[in-house]
Amino acid sequence: MRVVTLLDTAVASTNLGDQIIMEAVRSELAGVLSDAMVYSVASHEKMSGVSRSLIRRSELSIVGGTNLLSSRMWIRSLWKISPLDGLRIDNVVLMGCGWYQFQVAPDPYTAWLLRRVLSRKHLHSVRDSYTLKRLAGIGITNVINTGCPTLWALTPEHCRSIPRNKGTQVVTTLNTYIPDVEADRRLLQTLRRHYDRVHLWIPTVGDYAYAKDLDPALEILAPSLRAFDELLESGADLDYVGNRLHGGIRALQRGRRAIIVEIDNRAREMGRDFALPTVERTNFERLEAMIGGPLEIACQPPRYLVEKWKSGLFDGGEAASGDGD
Repeated sequence: MRVVTLLDTAVASTNLGDQIIMEAVRSELAGVLSDAMVYSVASHEKMSGVSRSLIRRSELSIVGGTNLLSSRMWIRSLWKISPLDGLRIDNVVLMGCGWYQFQVAPDPYTAWLLRRVLSRKHLHSVRDSYTLKRLAGIGITNVINTGCPTLWALTPEHCRSIPRNKGTQVVTTLNTYIPDVEADRRLLQTLRRHYDRVHLWIPTVGDYAYAKDLDPALEILAPSLRAFDELLESGADLDYVGNRLHGGIRALQRGRRAIIVEIDNRAREMGRDFALPTVERTNFERLEAMIGGPLEIACQPPRYLVEKWKSGLFDGGEAASGDGD
């Protein structure tokens, strides 16, 4: 029996967006791993001896999405791996992972650690071309750019079913990860002008007080993915416009018209690579034009590369076929 360990990026995470990512990860892996024994360990905590043992007993270990990689893995990284892990683990496969912000070149320790823990026998899947280039820069070239797993189900048929014209209500998100009070206040004012009702979803605790200070009259959803889904799946004539990347992707998954406001490299890079409906944070002229529409959603996740990555998980030697696209 095949044994696989899944490094779960939603465990010990303070961001509900990681639950959206891991749901997509598990859904996309369901067919590939249907006959495998699958263990789960946390990526956001330092690895215990038990977790390390599960990984070493596995044929491969898959780490699911989010911005796990960093140019300073020893000090600024969501992925809590240590030098000991670098000495004992060599079978980790990336699945739609990304780089933490735009950064300087990786330092020597980071280059050593990633070259040690990432499998040399398999293709790695990253979420954008920036991450691909960062890995290539430290000699890891068995990598393809598939986008985040949350995009993989956004087929042309699905995107054609998404409304093109503006709704009467909107659900938004703000982000205290990279706050900009002036830009965020103007965003909310813009939404007030264009929509009859403005709902707010809160994927992290800090967003609540920040949003209330900017607009006390916001209709705030319960802080859960379920509450967000219930609104998206309701009969409301609803759009999404906000600066949480996976809030927007979740809206697209649920067939809602969405505009994602870029606050960092994640939305900017995936918007460029895969035609996500994104807009620069301070380009309010463009934002108003997109809201007024009509807005065509035509995301382009590279299905052929996704299938190439999946088919190579249990085929030895596939790593040599990474083409960098």
